[in-house]
Amino acid sequence: MADAVVVRATGGPEVLEPAQVEPPVPGTGEVLVDVAAAGVNYIDTYHRRGIYPKDLPFTPGVEGAGVVCAVGPDVTDIAVGDHVAWADAAGSYARRAVVPATKAFTVPDGIDDETAAAAMLQGVTAHYLVTSTYPVKPGDTVLVHAAAGGVGLLLVQAAKSRGGRVIGTVSTAAKEELAREAGADEVIRYTETDFAEEVARLTGGAGVAAVYDGVGKDTFDRSLASLARRGTLALFGASSGAVPPVDPQRLNAAGSVFLTRPTLAHHIATAEEFRWRCDELFAAISAGRINVRVGHRYPLADARKAHEDLEGRRTTGKLLLIP
Repeated sequence: MADAVVVRATGGPEVLEPAQVEPPVPGTGEVLVDVAAAGVNYIDTYHRRGIYPKDLPFTPGVEGAGVVCAVGPDVTDIAVGDHVAWADAAGSYARRAVVPATKAFTVPDGIDDETAAAAMLQGVTAHYLVTSTYPVKPGDTVLVHAAAGGVGLLLVQAAKSRGGRVIGTVSTAAKEELAREAGADEVIRYTETDFAEEVARLTGGAGVAAVYDGVGKDTFDRSLASLARRGTLALFGASSGAVPPVDPQRLNAAGSVFLTRPTLAHHIATAEEFRWRCDELFAAISAGRINVRVGHRYPLADARKAHEDLEGRRTTGKLLLIP
């Protein structure tokens, strides 16, 4: 039985190798966690492929949840037996993971480990996008791409909770149903129609205040065309590939619009900001304002299959590895 998934050479999903590893030991300011569930995210595929380089070999995964089984020196606010969840901490595709205490959030009572693991990276991402990157205001109309995906479903709910009108894009009827269940006011099947033209129709030609785009290359041009004057294009991912270099003059021509490429690490750079975002996210989950949907669970040894499904756009909601 594998202790962890290891990447010894960058490449496709086939490089994800179940392996036996030395038992990890927490250092100063760290906790050791029995991992109940590890989240699968697009950033894991960037690490695996070498787009975001890491020293080899490494264990992928930056998100998970479980029970603390040991604490290192100088850890005072987390104890053995606590249920914690984390994001932006390496090595989560494992039975046991070492996590910096500053990046571990004590999960509130009533929220199970799988929900906590599924909520962390994508939920905090949705939080910073609608509160900081472009703060959604009552009456705003925003466009959410991949609205039935892990981030998309949470983004739809987060924008709606702030009073926004949400237009989502999806590829299939089944995904449209999920997006509508999450609260999307309008859903566009981008495989059947030009979404920028449909946005123009739905907004009376005005465009949207913001586009939240985790797709990248395939959607960028039409996302820019969907913006209202002085709107914001938040390009937070690139599941279809990197966007080619952009002439800034295009932002002028599009209506003095704003383009930003935010990332999670810069929005949880301090312990205070991390806990503020987690507190708000988990309060919304506890109150039923945010529903976290787990789309599929895989055994730890099936990490390759999880990556294949994610990159093949065959998934909805959150993907979890269960050690």
